[in-house]
Amino acid sequence: MDITLEQPVRARLITAEDQELPVAASLRYAAADPFAVHLDFPAEISLAEEAATWTFGRTLLEEGLRGPAGTGDVHIWPCGPARTVVELHSPFGMALLQFDTFALRRFLLRSYAVVPAGREDVGAAVDEGLQALLGNV
Repeated sequence: MDITLEQPVRARLITAEDQELPVAASLRYAAADPFAVHLDFPAEISLAEEAATWTFGRTLLEEGLRGPAGTGDVHIWPCGPARTVVELHSPFGMALLQFDTFALRRFLLRSYAVVPAGREDVGAAVDEGLQALLGNV
């Protein structure tokens, strides 16, 4: 069964001048891609004026809600009991966003209701990844 969850989420973009700007985003989880979480941003907040999607591991989100987690392009850590920081790195720069921890935790729990932790189909994920990588070769 191919179930996709989407949850609107509000964030605060932290600027270099320590200003906080409100940002609308959406969290997405698909049973067809059970290891991944997608964070979608609308075009109006992108420097390139195009919608942007960041994809990272569901386990990274879980770990980041408990303590500092992540290497590479996505880092997540708690910021007090009510906020969670998501740091995104791209060739164009870095974005620092604060999210309501409860909203992230709610989304994560909803994703586990769709595909429980440890019940992800590794074989299907590998096949899908190879297909994406190799195409029709």
